[in-house]
Amino acid sequence: MRLVRLEQAKAIVDHAVSHSPGPMTVYVADDHGELVAAATMDGASHDTRLNAERKAYTAARSDAPSTAALADRVRDDPVELASCDPFFSFFRGGVAVFEGEHRVGAVGVSGLPGAEDDALARSAIEAAGLICH
Repeated sequence: MRLVRLEQAKAIVDHAVSHSPGPMTVYVADDHGELVAAATMDGASHDTRLNAERKAYTAARSDAPSTAALADRVRDDPVELASCDPFFSFFRGGVAVFEGEHRVGAVGVSGLPGAEDDALARSAIEAAGLICH
């Protein structure tokens, strides 16, 4: 079984914190959506913690490569939407992490506008030497 390793998760967190244009929370999860590493920046709203966790959980546990991709898929299908895990988030900023073709975890970023959350998650994944689709 391959999982995101602690040193990779710490590299993701460090990159996100050092490159964020504003206060946010970053949450790195294993492939089951469980915490590996996280940080909440000074000044970030308290709700960014749960939002980042839910984004990472969703990207880790769904078959979509990101929360945005999952949202696009279920948006017009009420049955599909109703069948999703109730902890899933459909906000941008949750991105699955891959080593090769294997999903090893996910990153959730919350506190910035959605497109910036997503871009920061992706850049942090790539900075840690991992892949996002």
